[in-house]
Amino acid sequence: MQATSAEHQRDVVLLGSTGSIGTQAADIVRRNPSKFRLVALAAGGGNPELLASQALEFGSEVVAVADESAVPNVRAALQAVRAPAKLLAGPQAVAELAAWPADVVLNAVTGAVGLAATLSALDAGRVLALANKESLIMGGELVSGRASPGQIVPVDSEHSAIAQCLRSGEPDEVRKLVLTASGGPFLGWTAEQMVNVTPEQALAHPTWHMGPVITVNSATLVNKGLELIEAHLLFGVPFDAIDVVVHRQSVIHSMVEFTDGSTIAQASPPDMRIPIALSLAWPRRVAGAASPVDWTSAHTWTFEPLDTGAFPAVALARQVGITGGTAPAAYNAANEECVAAFMAGAIPFTGIVRTVAQVVSEHGGSQGPASGIDEILAADTWARTRARELTSTQTATAGGSGGRSSGPARRASR
Repeated sequence: MQATSAEHQRDVVLLGSTGSIGTQAADIVRRNPSKFRLVALAAGGGNPELLASQALEFGSEVVAVADESAVPNVRAALQAVRAPAKLLAGPQAVAELAAWPADVVLNAVTGAVGLAATLSALDAGRVLALANKESLIMGGELVSGRASPGQIVPVDSEHSAIAQCLRSGEPDEVRKLVLTASGGPFLGWTAEQMVNVTPEQALAHPTWHMGPVITVNSATLVNKGLELIEAHLLFGVPFDAIDVVVHRQSVIHSMVEFTDGSTIAQASPPDMRIPIALSLAWPRRVAGAASPVDWTSAHTWTFEPLDTGAFPAVALARQVGITGGTAPAAYNAANEECVAAFMAGAIPFTGIVRTVAQVVSEHGGSQGPASGIDEILAADTWARTRARELTSTQTATAGGSGGRSSGPARRASR
C-alpha cells in the first residue's frame, strides 16, 4: 500500500458522515486536527442537524446529500447554524464529492449505492479508505483494475488486520489468510433453532455496535461471506487460501499464515477507531486512536471451526466469488432486499440466505469480468427484483420469524 508524507495534514472527504463509521471518523479528525482536515461531507440526508453541525465544526467546504427531497431540511439546518458550506444534491452528488480535491476519500456509504463513489475516487487518483465493501464486491475486477497499487486502503477491521499482518513477510511467503468471525448472536444454534429468530434477536450482536443491515448480515454470516470476496480482491489471494474461523471475543481481527509455519495475528479491542484511523493515516499509526488490550487482566481467546451447515452464507459466497462476473453483485443485492424483507416481518430469518441462494442460482450474468458499471447495475437491479418477487410469496410464519426461540444455553449475551 502506498505511503504519503507523515508531516502533511491530510485533507479528507468523508462519505457517509452521519453513519456509525462516519461519526467515528469525525471523532478521529476532531482529536487530531494537526493531522486531518474534513474538506467535504456526504450523507443520505436523513439527519440534517448532525450533518450541518459537522459542516460547521470542521469548516467543510461542501456538503452533498444523495436524497434530493432532503435538500430543504439540510439547507435549513446549514442556515440555522450558519455553516457556509456549498450544498450538492442528487444521485450523482456523492460520486462528484468523491472526486473533490483531497488526499483521502473515506467511503462509508452503506450498500450498493457506494459503487459510483468508489469508481469516482479511484479515477480521480485519491487514496480510497474503503468501508463500503459492497462497491468492491459488486465491481470486482472493474474496481480492482482501476486502482493503482496501494490506492485502496481497507477500513473493515478484518482486512485492516490482514494489511497490517502482511507487513511481516513478502507476497510469495503468504500461505493463507484467516478471517475471524465473532459468530454473531446465534453461535451454537442449529438451523432449526434459528427458524423463529426475530429482528430484535438478530440485532443483538454480542461484541460490535453497528448499523441494522450490517448487524443482520453478521447474524447470518453473509457479512463474512462478503469479506471473503473482499479479501480475495484486495490481496489477490486465491479463494482456497482464505479460511474463516470463529473467534468469539473479537480481539484477534484476522491472521496471516506464512510458508515457514508462522502465523501473524493483529489484536486490539473491538473498536473501529483503530482501523479507521489507520486508513486515514496509512501507513502511519494515529497515537491514541483507541484503548489497547489490557495486559494486566487475564484473557481467554477461543477459536473454533465455522458450522457451515447452520451458516451456509460463507460457502455460498465462496462459490459466488469463484464464479465471478456479476454473480457477487447479485449476491449482495439479493441479500440487501432479503434483509429488508426480514426486518419487515415478510420472511423468516432462515429465509434470507435461502432466498439469496435461489437468486444466485437463477442468475445468468457474465462469468468473466463485468464490461462496465451498466452491466453491474443491471445485475443488481435484476437480483433485487427477483428477490422481491420471491420474498413476496413467503410469510414469516411459514419458515417462522414470528415466535421467539430461547436457543441453546451456550448462546452469549451482549
